[in-house]
Amino acid sequence: MTGPGGRAAAWVLVAALVWGPTTAAAIETFQVGMAEIQSGTARYQFQVELAVTDAQQRQGLMHRLTLGENEGMLFLYTPPRRIRMWMKDTYIPLDMLFIRPDGTIAAIAEDTIPLSLTPIGPDVYVNGVLEVLAGTAERLGLRPGDRVHHPHFDTEPGPDR
Repeated sequence: MTGPGGRAAAWVLVAALVWGPTTAAAIETFQVGMAEIQSGTARYQFQVELAVTDAQQRQGLMHRLTLGENEGMLFLYTPPRRIRMWMKDTYIPLDMLFIRPDGTIAAIAEDTIPLSLTPIGPDVYVNGVLEVLAGTAERLGLRPGDRVHHPHFDTEPGPDR
């Protein structure tokens, strides 16, 4: 790659390698839906972005600077598995609700540390994680055993649960 054409091609290649991954991650779009958290007799509605694909789950809430009080991101997994989340490139402190297949909250990681690479998650099988603004679990009095209602989760426990 010599000469003006070769140099231009080299710069295009370098630009693609340097900025390509960032640009690709930034263009993921998310479907929006509703999730409801039931805690005792109280019910709380959240508008959630759905992270369903691998690319959406890799991106999550990375690079966001704001998140509304009644907004969140719902990561959906099939089949259930042990989930470990992290806060890489995530600037907003979050509460993470780890959700069993029947919709019950298995564990809550409160006030996660922005930009941390420390794995976060319980040692149980879940098929969903709801990320909401840090302080939400405390503000609403949420605790393990409360229920998240969304079509991805069974709302009634079966005989084997």
